[in-house]
Amino acid sequence: MERSFSAQADFDSMAATFKCLSDPSRLQLLAILLDGETNVGKLAAQCGLSPSATSHQLRVLRNLRFVSANREGQQVNYRINDEHIRDLMEQAYKHSLHLQSS
Repeated sequence: MERSFSAQADFDSMAATFKCLSDPSRLQLLAILLDGETNVGKLAAQCGLSPSATSHQLRVLRNLRFVSANREGQQVNYRINDEHIRDLMEQAYKHSLHLQSS
């Protein structure tokens, strides 16, 4: 690791990140958004969630600044807002493959 984590705020922040990534629906939304900006309707259709459930999960992601929203008329488009998301997703995937092979 690049630094030593000792402050409670560090642990709280990391726990919030892992908690956000612990929901399969949010992971699926992030995976879709890694391919580019899109709207709630398209995200809902791709995930098999209702638009309401999709909006709820996006609100969680937005509150942690994982995604951001851009309003175009009546439509709201979402996109990845943090360059670390791709790395987190790739590391989590590699780790899950490692666990499956053990």
